[in-house]
Amino acid sequence: MIELAFVACLSAAPEACEKRSLYYSDDLSPRACLLRAPPELAKWVLDHPKYRVSSWRCRVRPATEQDA
Repeated sequence: MIELAFVACLSAAPEACEKRSLYYSDDLSPRACLLRAPPELAKWVLDHPKYRVSSWRCRVRPATEQDA
């Protein structure tokens, strides 16, 4: 599973940040995640206007971290 992991901070309180994730199925490559991430994050911010994304990365989520 590919994870788009990002940190979202409140615009009004930039020190108040939360780790968030969006998940993609195994058929998406990490490189494709990198290409898909900016529009996905822009969409997320539109749906969550009180937040801004401060950092993000794509990674393969290890099987040990995946839900059973």
